[in-house]
Amino acid sequence: MVFGASSNPERYSFIATNMLKEFNHDIVLYGNRKGEISGTLISVELPIEKDFDTVTLYVNPKLQTDFYEFIINLKPKRVIFNPGTENAEFKNLLQQNQIEAMEACTLVMLRTGQY
Repeated sequence: MVFGASSNPERYSFIATNMLKEFNHDIVLYGNRKGEISGTLISVELPIEKDFDTVTLYVNPKLQTDFYEFIINLKPKRVIFNPGTENAEFKNLLQQNQIEAMEACTLVMLRTGQY
C-alpha cells in the first residue's frame, strides 16, 4: 500500500507507485485526494482489506498520528518510512506490535533489489 499517494507527477509517491507497478507489485493507493496513477485509483477511503505485505509511507509525521491504530490493525509485515516521514514514536509502536519499521527509500530499495 502506498499511504499518502498523490497524482502529482512531481511527488515521490507518484514515482514510487509507477516503479512498484514496473516491478509487478500489487498496490493499493490511499491519499487525501481522489485521483489516479497509471490506471490505479487513489482512494480517499481507508481500505478494509487486511492482507498487506508493506505499507510505504508518504505522509508527514504530524499527520501520521491519526492513522497509527489503522496501520497497526492492518498488520502489515513492514512499514517503510520514506525520507521526510521518519517518526520515532510510530516506529516504536509498530515494533511493539511485531511490525518491521524501516527508515528507507522505496525507490532505492526497488532499484537495488532490496524491496
